[in-house]
Amino acid sequence: MGLTNKSTGIGALNEMFEVELESPDDIVVALAGNPNTGKSTVFNSLTGLNQHTGNWPGKTVTNAQGKYTHMDKKYVLVDLPGTYSLLANSVEEQVARDFICFGNPHATVVVTDATCLERNLNLVLQIMEITDKVVVCVNLIDEAKRKKINIDLKKLEKLLGVPVVGTIARSGKGLDELKDKIEKVAYGKIKTNPRQINYSEVLNKAIKEVDPHINVLVGNKINSKWTSLRLIDGDSSLLKSINEYLNFDLSKDMLLNKKLSIAHHELKKEDIELEVLRDHIVSNIVKTAENISKDVISLENKTHNHIDRKIDNVLTSRLFGIPIMIALLGLVFWITIEGANIPSALLANGLFWIEGHLTLFFNWLGTPDWIHGILVLGVYRTLAWVISVMLPPMAIFFPLFTLLEDLGYLPRIAFNLDNYFKKACAHGKQALTMCMGFGCNAAGIIACRIIDSPRERLIATITNNFVPCNGRFPTLIALASIFIGSAAGSFSSLAATLSILAAIVLGVILTLFISRLLSKTILKGLPSSFTLELPPYRKPQIGRIIVRSIFDRTLFVLSRAIVVAAPAGFIIWGMANITIEGVSILTHCAEFLDPFGRLIGLDGYIMMAFILGLPANEIVVPILIMSYMSKGAMLELNSLTEMKQLFIDNGWTWLTAVCMMLFSLNHWPCGTTLLTIRKETQSWKWTWVSFLIPTATGIVVCFIVAQGARLLGLV
Repeated sequence: MGLTNKSTGIGALNEMFEVELESPDDIVVALAGNPNTGKSTVFNSLTGLNQHTGNWPGKTVTNAQGKYTHMDKKYVLVDLPGTYSLLANSVEEQVARDFICFGNPHATVVVTDATCLERNLNLVLQIMEITDKVVVCVNLIDEAKRKKINIDLKKLEKLLGVPVVGTIARSGKGLDELKDKIEKVAYGKIKTNPRQINYSEVLNKAIKEVDPHINVLVGNKINSKWTSLRLIDGDSSLLKSINEYLNFDLSKDMLLNKKLSIAHHELKKEDIELEVLRDHIVSNIVKTAENISKDVISLENKTHNHIDRKIDNVLTSRLFGIPIMIALLGLVFWITIEGANIPSALLANGLFWIEGHLTLFFNWLGTPDWIHGILVLGVYRTLAWVISVMLPPMAIFFPLFTLLEDLGYLPRIAFNLDNYFKKACAHGKQALTMCMGFGCNAAGIIACRIIDSPRERLIATITNNFVPCNGRFPTLIALASIFIGSAAGSFSSLAATLSILAAIVLGVILTLFISRLLSKTILKGLPSSFTLELPPYRKPQIGRIIVRSIFDRTLFVLSRAIVVAAPAGFIIWGMANITIEGVSILTHCAEFLDPFGRLIGLDGYIMMAFILGLPANEIVVPILIMSYMSKGAMLELNSLTEMKQLFIDNGWTWLTAVCMMLFSLNHWPCGTTLLTIRKETQSWKWTWVSFLIPTATGIVVCFIVAQGARLLGLV
């Protein structure tokens, strides 16, 4: 019975795995590794800006590819999802396994962490079972030296039977040698002899029963011994992949099924049932990795990670974990609020000084009033407020938040919240996707891919908008500073910080509540278990933090806001200056929305600002300011004090500010996030659900707060 294999080479790679090759001579290199090993840093260091991302065909898993040139040869580097094994327990593991098996890369680089090499060797050994074209990259050598962990790389290379290279990817050290080893393995200049896992005698006997027949069926298309082991283990996903990529259905081969039955019978005689076979296999892998690590690792300081454990005993404890988490976030917001006031005022003064000179310039040119109105009073003024309100807090907040990321604290937040998400019948990884939402809800939605269960992934997607993104933080910070902080006198910054913290805690509580509600209604089910790795604490690279937070986050968000704010300013000016029966279109719309707005503690102009701010949350406050200013309440606005006066002149009270903060926290996702939800779920139904649930929640919360305050006579 022969094998009708699909075509191989450049066409097959493009068709099956969407690997973009410029010519058949391009060298394809797979990049594998555990999470938190610096694999992405290796990828970025090798490829630079010559990279792009997409999805693996038929999967919601990111497919990152990059290119580099070495010795006049072109290489395509495929960054596989970070995994702990290739046993196909998750979509990520299946994607990584299938590319190594059926993508036929010329070489596979396995990135390991020098500070926890033994655990990383589990994946190395599994990959070496599939292919002999392996290069092991032992990254974070500097971290290991700092912890006085010595690794004999030459001995490790000898024991593994494949090239081993020590690197410090962050500084580029060792990457040239890595390129050399990749080139030699890809072109067969180095003859590798991969170390095989020491399986038990009975398991080896079972493999020998199946292996010869598998070898006849698949030939050299895939490693027959490894395939035999996976089929004995009952790996149905591998059968599907063989059928998909090799166009051969092994499940229908009667002789193979007979030999698998014989193999299972041999194992059963030694009390190894199919249910415990996976544990038996894993224990053999772990034992082999342990034996290798004992031979190559020596510790000068055997308590090297005791400090990390002591810190974790405090930061992840039931008693102190949550309070410390809230205190750290509070400190970040306090520094942001305290530090942003003066730069915001200086920026506003400077930008509105420019506005005055632009007006003089347009008058000197004799420009018609309507052109001056659109370009200066509409577009420029809106942009000025976007920059002055958003830039200072973002320039402070993002570096601080990135600092917590670099230190390794965000996984600790997820660990602290895991138990709460389990009680909400949601996946523990939702805590990680929620943390991603603090940066950008669209990024948080994409991060939901790490959740394997479709039900739990949908819950995480629908509820991600309950945490404020970087576009909503400036609104929360501005309103908290103006209304809540100013009422606290000398404790203004502390009061504003506490109010923002309260809003975030409320967002987390609503996330848990809505997650449980969904789990008990339209998305019923039980929570899945998962393994969360707490990476070691690492010394942050201040320069990289500043560059990454300013360019990748602050300027990216600001540029997006500016792109959206310019046409929004044009629209607002037009609505404010085009009249129907002597009343502007803006006023007509605001008056129509006003009764509903008042019911939930807002007004018609605030509702208009949120509606027009659908493309980007960043522009809600600038739109609101433009709307109020178009009524003639104030011609210039150069400080937060004048901004507060503008709001008060338009009927604001502390209740209006609180309700706007609450509605900013709980309302429809921005346009970018909605498009991301549609792309990820492939469903307009779930996109609408993701739109309606936070909106309905925001309306209910604001209604309760507004009516409660009025009933109690607080306003």
